Amino acid sequence: MNESDDLSHFSAAGRARMVDVSAKAESRRAAVATGLLRMRPATLERIRAGEIAKGNVLAVADVAAVMAAKQTAQMIPMCHHLPLAGVEVEFEEILASDAEGRVGIAVRTTVCCLGPTGVEMEALCAAAAALLTVYDMCKAIDRGMRIENLQLEEKSGGRTGLWRRAADAVRETPP
Repeated sequence: MNESDDLSHFSAAGRARMVDVSAKAESRRAAVATGLLRMRPATLERIRAGEIAKGNVLAVADVAAVMAAKQTAQMIPMCHHLPLAGVEVEFEEILASDAEGRVGIAVRTTVCCLGPTGVEMEALCAAAAALLTVYDMCKAIDRGMRIENLQLEEKSGGRTGLWRRAADAVRETPP
């Protein structure tokens, strides 16, 4: 089936709806999302040195990511409330400059649950919230920061099994 043929968040009449997942079997679901915040090298240095007036930037961003994952259903209209089992957040400094000489902080979030539907949106919301928090805490010294490449990297569980982003293509592996 072509993905564009299965827009399950619309009724036969074309109205928005929350999909009924009550008949679906629970399984372990996991998703990984990533994103990047580009900034001036001096901004990254100040984060590294703990010289941001608002506090420990990455510690606050860790908490923001977990909170966002837990609140996804309140932000995204058609998402289900899910009992999350875990949220992991990892940051990495990106020292390779882009064309504008900006370096960055990359985030990788992993969310898992035992439930009837996936946690892709929770992982994406977690990554977005982490990067937005870093932006918020550093905007006074670098308003030109830019969020790039917020994307799903992997999802597992459920009927469709494993999906991973590849360099040029995606592959699907049924369970």
